[in-house]
Amino acid sequence: MEYQESTRQKDIAEPLIQQDEKRNITSEEGDGFRPRSTSQRGSLLVVWLSTAIAVWGSFLFGCWKLDLQTHYSSPTQTAIRKDLNLSLSEYSVFASIASIGAMIGAITSGHISDYIGRKGVRVTNEKSTKYMELQKFDKNWRTMRMAAVFCIIGWLAICFSQGVWLLDIGRICTGYGIGIFSYVVPVFIAEIAPKDLRGGFTSLNEFMIQVGGSITYLLGPVLAWRMLALVGLIPSLMMLLGMFFVPESPRWLVMVGKQREFEATLQRLRGKDADISFEASEIQEYAKKLQQMPKTRILDLFQKRYLHSVIIGVGLMLFKQFGGLNAFTSYASAILELAGFSSGKFGIVVIGLCQTPVTITAVLLMDRCGRRPLLLISLVGACLGTFLIGVAFCLKDHELGLNLIPKMVLAGILIYLWSFASGIGSASWVIMSEIFPLNIKGAAGSLAICANWFGSWSVAYIFNYLMNWSSWGTFFLFSAVSATATLFVAKLVPETRRRTLEEIQAHMLSSNSHSHS
Repeated sequence: MEYQESTRQKDIAEPLIQQDEKRNITSEEGDGFRPRSTSQRGSLLVVWLSTAIAVWGSFLFGCWKLDLQTHYSSPTQTAIRKDLNLSLSEYSVFASIASIGAMIGAITSGHISDYIGRKGVRVTNEKSTKYMELQKFDKNWRTMRMAAVFCIIGWLAICFSQGVWLLDIGRICTGYGIGIFSYVVPVFIAEIAPKDLRGGFTSLNEFMIQVGGSITYLLGPVLAWRMLALVGLIPSLMMLLGMFFVPESPRWLVMVGKQREFEATLQRLRGKDADISFEASEIQEYAKKLQQMPKTRILDLFQKRYLHSVIIGVGLMLFKQFGGLNAFTSYASAILELAGFSSGKFGIVVIGLCQTPVTITAVLLMDRCGRRPLLLISLVGACLGTFLIGVAFCLKDHELGLNLIPKMVLAGILIYLWSFASGIGSASWVIMSEIFPLNIKGAAGSLAICANWFGSWSVAYIFNYLMNWSSWGTFFLFSAVSATATLFVAKLVPETRRRTLEEIQAHMLSSNSHSHS
């Protein structure tokens, strides 16, 4: 059985790898930055429109994340508890339950998007017997639209809550919707974008997360907590209405046997004058061979043929989080005050304003420089930033250079966040959306996103305990994680720039079969 599976993998991988090598030769002969696929001679207006609508989910992600960490925390804790007569334990549940909702959303997002599509369609094709049960859906609900509905329900419940139950229901609903967005948005964008521009388009996911977070940084201290919940309705409604104009992922359509819709959608995405014949045949051939392989579950992901992809996808998410990200986004103000600032508000505003421009740089460079160089430079920068903070707190403990410590800590935080935004922040989402074969994308993507949320929650939870143990030791630990992540990327993560999704996934299957042959 294992031999047969290995043979199938080689049958899938070898033709596409040969195509990839030929294209690389052609690519080197032409202009370095210009798309060369004949399918890209048409208009990309629909891709731009679809991406612009999809990343409202990323904007919501950023608003929700920073809203959780900066507004519904110490600055307004007293006001919320007083308005709703909450005990400390009730407020603690309210503050933490959103992350639980996000993890649930992450776990279910892959399966939901596999069943009803990235955007989601009812499957009525008689040939698609695997998905016939989906005909029971009376309405043409879509995954991202469903997530937007959960967010709308959540924001309204929080805004109009008069007691703890409605408050908690609203919080877990918004968390669940964001958990779905965190998976389906980058995957959807990667599946509709042409290969030469896929990195930049998918990086817009992280860019809009940063934009949403920056806006919340600025609005948080000004607006009342109920009003901020109403502000969250705006991107939710934009997403809900905009999804009526967005086509489904062509790769998902071909996987469920919607041949006519697949061709029409791909033509619409590439432009009416584009020649899609080569791209369409490549997607169809790869999908046909993948359908011959068994449907996978979570436990199947740890089999030899998928292990390399899973290690990369999950590993990048865990390294990103355990490198200290949530320590800075959740406790930046407290860190600055501990360093000697009279108030952390100035530093928070500086951080909020600086992240977005750096993320724009990552969007522009993702398809020019490649994923691996940005990852490596980013992780080295994150390592140096956290190391600088560790040195500053070590000097403080020994009462040396006290005047320099606040500046060193602020500089270290900015170096870390700039490095994060310029590489690992964007590239981790891009690579996660690229490396998993279609037949495991739902299960593997859910696992990777769940790992991301678990890491985020873990760092936020243990950070205070680590700081009580040793302030400088905490940041040296974060620095060591980033150093290890650098070696991880250098050893295991392949370059995916200018390869189709089919070529990338065939390469991953081939590397697995060769490493275990």
